[in-house]
Amino acid sequence: MIERYTLPEMGALWTETYKFKTWLEVELAVCDAQAELGYIPASAVEEIKAKANFDPKRILEIEAEVRHDVIAFLTNVNEYVGEAGRYIHLGLTSSDVLDTALALQMVASLDLLLSELETAIAAIRYQAQQHRDTVQIGRSHGIHAEPITFGFKLAGWLAEMLRHRDRLVRVRSSIAVGKISGAVGTYANIEPRIEEIACQKLGLEPDTASTQVISRDRHADFLQHLALLAASIERFAVEIRNLQRTDVLEVEEYFSKGQKGSSAMPHKRNPIRSERLTGMARIVRGHAGTALENVALWHERDISHSSVERVILPDACILTHFMLREISELVKNLQVYPENMKRNMNVYGGVIFSQRVMLALVEKGMNREAAYKVVQSCAHQAWNQPEGDFHGAIVKDAAVTEKLSPEEIEDCFDPKYQLRHLDTVYQRLNI
Repeated sequence: MIERYTLPEMGALWTETYKFKTWLEVELAVCDAQAELGYIPASAVEEIKAKANFDPKRILEIEAEVRHDVIAFLTNVNEYVGEAGRYIHLGLTSSDVLDTALALQMVASLDLLLSELETAIAAIRYQAQQHRDTVQIGRSHGIHAEPITFGFKLAGWLAEMLRHRDRLVRVRSSIAVGKISGAVGTYANIEPRIEEIACQKLGLEPDTASTQVISRDRHADFLQHLALLAASIERFAVEIRNLQRTDVLEVEEYFSKGQKGSSAMPHKRNPIRSERLTGMARIVRGHAGTALENVALWHERDISHSSVERVILPDACILTHFMLREISELVKNLQVYPENMKRNMNVYGGVIFSQRVMLALVEKGMNREAAYKVVQSCAHQAWNQPEGDFHGAIVKDAAVTEKLSPEEIEDCFDPKYQLRHLDTVYQRLNI
């Protein structure tokens, strides 16, 4: 991932140095397990731990000759360890190290994502509390529908992010597995007990039934969850973009002092962060699709997945982490304009209260079809007219006034009726 979108905490987990560090952790955990079961001398393990090290540049030099990254790594480590290095990697295949270490990277990445997700949840919850009673128009098909509150809109975002938290916790358990089972997963040259002990030391569970690799359905599952989270962030971003349109302008991204929106038009204040998030979500979704392609490997293993994962796993983790940080700051600093919401809601004389008027007429004994026809006629007189006034048309319609008193008509135009049950949703979410 390019530096522009790489936050240091997540970026550090996907460096070559960190990768080699996890490889060494796996090798040392296996050595500990071998010694615990008496297969190698405990003194040799102590020597290995004291001397083991690596040099990323030297590993690349060796790899250029041997054309195998794990062999290059082991060769370099043994340059530091010396004679005791003969006990490193006993009975293992490269994927024992690669896949187990990769699990450590993904678990560490998920822990960062979960932490950042909590920050986003807190930002959304705060704004939902602040705007619990900020009335605005709800829209369906992009068209004015009925009143909601901005806090209620944010409550939907909050519920969605809480579901993502649960999903990430579950996928963390699914991905936190290692395999120390040898060339085709049969434990031919290493005991299952060694795998169990080593994985326990690393904070992982042994894979239930590995081949030469951990099956890639786990990794695809991991990427699907990140893609789903990115899709939700995109949903929020698209909503902000739509509400920031000049002809709507109910919310706006924070525009800092000295910021410029356009090289040509000084007046512009563009939703650039929301647009950026929309684009990033496309990338993460693309990586999720690619991860599905990695599931079908030949027989017990091929390496067609390897080159793919070197790109998609770091990129997806780094991008999702950036997106969470971005949406947190965007929501926290969001500019909200209640007066514009009120203006938009009352356009065309409160035409959005049409259903309430229709139901009131039905309650007074009018046939529903007849009530619909009367109210629709008044609504369409007001719709898209410069001086359109639905309320004015309703109070002048004889079919309406015959059934409803002036007070009952006014009651139909009070948004409190549509909002009277929202406390149920707020209580569910502890808003």
